Amino acid sequence: MTAPGPVETGTAEEADADRVFAALASAVRREVLRLLRDGGPQPVQALAGHFDMRRPSLSEHLRVLREAGLVSEQRSGRQRIYQLEAAPLAEVQDWLHPYERFWRGRLKDLGALLDRMPDDDAS
Repeated sequence: MTAPGPVETGTAEEADADRVFAALASAVRREVLRLLRDGGPQPVQALAGHFDMRRPSLSEHLRVLREAGLVSEQRSGRQRIYQLEAAPLAEVQDWLHPYERFWRGRLKDLGALLDRMPDDDAS
């Protein structure tokens, strides 16, 4: 039996999805998204105050999020204001939905099995 070969990808949609999943792989980037979700658009300085890292490192995280379409950047004078762009997250949710249905079904089946099992009387 031979191992399956690499999966051929190449559509623009697949490349976009890969960028979103790669961006979400970082706890720092997920926290940036949470801060923007909860606090609305924020300048880099405000975001930087939440992290123990140098600004160039945070700027790299913001670049990855921007390239994945998860945040947008607006310049206001010398400030850069970042805003959450949630549309790619909805696409991730759409992709995950069949897996959620799968696990809900499995858990429902497990619950039914447990209901049919006799209770152990430890007394």
